[in-house]
Order: sequence, then C-alpha cells, then structure tokens
Amino acid sequence: MAKPNAFVRIPKERVGVLIGPEGTTKKLIEDKLSVKLEVESETGGVTLTLAENAEDPSLLFRARDVVTAIGRGFSAEHASRLIRDEEAILDVLDLRTVFGRSESDLRRVKGRIIGENGKTRTIIEELTDTSVSVYGHTVSIIGNAEEALVAREAIQMLIEGSLHSTVYRFLHRKRRELKKKMLELWEKPPEE
Repeated sequence: MAKPNAFVRIPKERVGVLIGPEGTTKKLIEDKLSVKLEVESETGGVTLTLAENAEDPSLLFRARDVVTAIGRGFSAEHASRLIRDEEAILDVLDLRTVFGRSESDLRRVKGRIIGENGKTRTIIEELTDTSVSVYGHTVSIIGNAEEALVAREAIQMLIEGSLHSTVYRFLHRKRRELKKKMLELWEKPPEE
C-alpha cells in the first residue's frame, strides 16, 4: 500500500527558510510531525510523505499547513505554532479573488493591512493573539479558530475600505468579548 503523501509548491525564495540553517527547520518538521519532506530547490515543490511509524494520519495535513505557512512568508518560529499548538490553524486569504490582477489595488490594500511602519498588522496580531503575514498576493493568519476569525474580519474590513480607527475599535471590542468568554469558562461552578 502506498504511503499517504501531499504536494505543496512554495516560492523559490522561501525554500531556504523551509530548510533552515543546516537543515534544522526541515528536520524539526519531519521529527515532530512524522513526515518526510522532499524539497525541489529549483522549482519550490515540496512532497510530504507520512512516515511508516506515524500513528496519526492527520499529521500529514498539519505538516502541509506548516510548509504552506513558511511559503506564505511566516518565519519558521511563527509557523512552528502550528506544530506546538493543536488548536492553531492556518487561514490564507488570496487578495486576487477580490482585486483580480490589478497590481496597484493589491499594493494599496497590502499597505492598508500592514499600516505605517507595520502598525496596523502589529495591532491586529496583538489584539487577536495571532500572527499575520502579508506576502505576495496573500494575507495569512495563524491562530486558534476564534482568534483567526476575528483577525480575518478585521482584515476584510480594511480590504473593504473601513477606516483604521473603526477596525481598531472592532478589535478592542472583540478582545474584550473573548476575555469575558474566557473568564466565564473559568468561573462556571462545577455541576453536581
């Protein structure tokens, strides 16, 4: 029986980040997620194969997400959250679906999402406890499902032209709601 595998193509300039210094990043992914990575440096193609001893076939999908995250501009440290935290997800928004191939529109909206000196992206990351990468024609988010959804909503608001102050108020409100929800989980009395 053939071993389960997956294929991901990443930009050639991101292959070095995937491999890491002396192969450390590649080895970390292989060891932690029980996969084998075959990287084609010339094309950016990455074939992921589940190891013989892998007990959980879903590790292949998690490894694919880690490779995709690195390919979408995340550092190895930020992408490794997908390994460490089982609740973490990768959400990728393709800006071409909104703006087609208009380079000027893509550049403008990427600038709105990043903000002056990275301010807007930093605020989104801090208030949602996510990591955000704006790379090429995509915006990618790593966080738990609820946090990533809030970050995505904020980014969508910026794409649609909302004022930055409106987005920041939205983020602060959502942050308070999430904190309140977490407190309520801790305060619930045990059921008898």
